[in-house]
Amino acid sequence: MKKAVCLVSGGLDSCVSAMIAKDQGYHLYSLSFDYGQRHKKELAQAKKIARFLKVQKHLELKTELGKLGGSALTDTIPVPPGTQVRKTIPLTYVPARNTIFLAYALAYAEVTESSSIFIGATSIDYSGYPDCRPEYFRAFQQMANLATKRAIQGHSIVIETPVIDMSKASIIKKGIDLGAPLHLTWSCYAGGDKACGRCDACVLRLKGFKEAGIPDPIDYENK
Repeated sequence: MKKAVCLVSGGLDSCVSAMIAKDQGYHLYSLSFDYGQRHKKELAQAKKIARFLKVQKHLELKTELGKLGGSALTDTIPVPPGTQVRKTIPLTYVPARNTIFLAYALAYAEVTESSSIFIGATSIDYSGYPDCRPEYFRAFQQMANLATKRAIQGHSIVIETPVIDMSKASIIKKGIDLGAPLHLTWSCYAGGDKACGRCDACVLRLKGFKEAGIPDPIDYENK
C-alpha cells in the first residue's frame, strides 16, 4: 500500500493536487495549518475536502507564524487588491511558509511511512511567491534526502508538485476530469460568507475559470 502526505490548504490547487494523488492510488494523510492567518474559512473547507477524499487521517497543526507578522495574511497590513501586473513579491507572501509546512510534512511522512508528499504549488498563474518555484522544490528535495531517516535507509520521500507547470485553467480542467470537489474550495484572502472577488487569489481564480470555460461553483461579492 503506497501512502502520501497531502498538504491541503482548502484552496483550489491543493485540492486538485490531492485528487491527483488519490487518482494515482495513494492512501492519503492530509495536513493543514492554522498559522495565524486572517480567517479560518480555508481550514473549515480543508476538513470538508479531506472527508470527501476519504483520507486515512486529517491533521490540523497550529504554528505561530502570525506572531512573526510581515505578511498581509497574518498581520495588520491591508490585503492589496488583485492585479495581474507583478513587479515585486506581494504583501500576501508569508515568510518561509512552504519551508515550514514541508518540514512538518516530512516528519508526518516519516511517521506514516509515506513515500511522497503532494503540495499544490504552481509557478504559472500564481502570486510570485519565491517558495512556489521549481528550483525551490528541487533544493528542498535535496535537503529531504539528507535529513530523513527513511531517505538514509534507502526510502526517499519524494516531494511531488503535480500542478506546478499548469495554468489555473488547466488545474481547474484537471480537477473537473478527476471529479475533485471544487465547490468545497476557498481561495479568497478574506473570510466572509462569500469570496470578495477583488483580492489577488480571487482574481487569479476567476480568470482561471473564465479561461477554462467553466462556471465557478462558489459565490462572490464581486465578479
